[in-house]
Amino acid sequence: MSTTSVTPALPSPALAPRLREALIAGAFTADGLLELLGASAYAALARSETVPAMRATRGDGVLDALVRLFLLQRPVAYERAAAALPLDECLAGGWAVRDGGEVRATVDVRPYGGPEGQDWFIVSDLGCAVGGAGGAGGQDEQVVLGVGGASTTLAGVTVRTPVGSALALGTGSGIQALHASQHATRVTATDLNPRALHFTRLTLALSAVPDAELKQGSLFEPVARETFDLIVSNPPFVISPGARLTYRDGGMGGDDLCRSLVQQAGARLNDGGYAQFLANWQHIEGEEWQERVRSWVPEGCDAWIVQREVQDVTQYAELWLRDSGDHRGDPARYARRYEEWLDEFESRKTRAIGFGWITLRKSGSERPSVIAEEWPHPVEQPLGESVRAHFARQDYLRTRDDASLLADHFTLAAEVVQEQVGLPGDEHPEHLVLRQNRGMRRATKVDTVGAGFAGACDGTLSAGRILDAIAQLIDEDPVLLRDRTPQAIRLLVEEGFLEPAGMTR
Repeated sequence: MSTTSVTPALPSPALAPRLREALIAGAFTADGLLELLGASAYAALARSETVPAMRATRGDGVLDALVRLFLLQRPVAYERAAAALPLDECLAGGWAVRDGGEVRATVDVRPYGGPEGQDWFIVSDLGCAVGGAGGAGGQDEQVVLGVGGASTTLAGVTVRTPVGSALALGTGSGIQALHASQHATRVTATDLNPRALHFTRLTLALSAVPDAELKQGSLFEPVARETFDLIVSNPPFVISPGARLTYRDGGMGGDDLCRSLVQQAGARLNDGGYAQFLANWQHIEGEEWQERVRSWVPEGCDAWIVQREVQDVTQYAELWLRDSGDHRGDPARYARRYEEWLDEFESRKTRAIGFGWITLRKSGSERPSVIAEEWPHPVEQPLGESVRAHFARQDYLRTRDDASLLADHFTLAAEVVQEQVGLPGDEHPEHLVLRQNRGMRRATKVDTVGAGFAGACDGTLSAGRILDAIAQLIDEDPVLLRDRTPQAIRLLVEEGFLEPAGMTR
């Protein structure tokens, strides 16, 4: 379905080019906001705290007026708004309304810096841009949120190689479609909520990028006969006792929505294509979460599943009760709602909820690589290139037996450093650590052989020749050293400490 069915009261995208000119002329950009507000007030906005920004915009400049109008949703005097905007057109196009001598915005508009410094704008419902997806208490069930931490996380982990086609499933306010427009020839955006499709169109138009093909419907239903090179989705994955808010509650029991999405993605991917999701999954009594999520992976796909956080059922219920504003109402009603969440989890034997990333790659391999790991540690975004390199390494490793591995040449990844751990002045460290300073920022303990091997990997000698030299130095049988080392080399390659010489990054 096209966006012709979207509520006509929402702003018209026709004015977007003129409005964009005015916003940029007024320095209403990510850089402009940082300069006006300062780092402290700018960071406070991300925490949904507006008081510092209100204090910083007490001036009478154009940017002060734009920030108050579109970002802080405060009324602005008609004369000030007219000095900053093509106001009559904004009023006629539904971007603002007049209330006596003041003007109010009808939508949130948040400046958003693109990966190459582009001046983009995310359009969402009122009250949903400052602080990102900070909750929708008191809002209609079809509310459309602005950009939040989950949205930017998904954008950062997405593989950004040029592709012919990309699908933003559950597009919301359009941030994933916006990013995809930079490296995909054709972008399709779908959502069950027709308002979200309209907001995506506003976001793309105001950001001066090509429009996407917008289709209304649930999950893959709108694109049932199509395939894509890239699928990205921050779906309504919340595990709740009943669907209330379209942007978060998928209407399926437990983690069935995420399971269905992952299982169906394989049939919607072209060969070599990626599907990348944020997801929740249940931790069930007597069941390993890794096995649960691995079982979702469709045939013919490699997968990398990363659990970033785990919450017990009480923490999880409280998080989403606050999100919907239930904590602000009648205490008795809040208690009943809390009980409903706990009853739901108890009936499913759910003891905790995991949150993380799931990436599929359609490799077609008969020996798929399916890795599920817990990684709550800091990472360095963007991670898209690290994700791509992960799957390239899996392709490499499954084609190499031990003999082939020892015949190959390797280089130490550029971001890897070696640390020695032990008492100060101790001639012999307790252990050696290889540490990545970028990407996943992994660290791994190695023995002296492993450290020496990694340090000698500059692409000049084969792995076997390096081990022979080490064997001579430590007076060990080179045959035995060759026999026991390949598994350690595989692990260093798999985790990105070593790179096969000549592999494209």
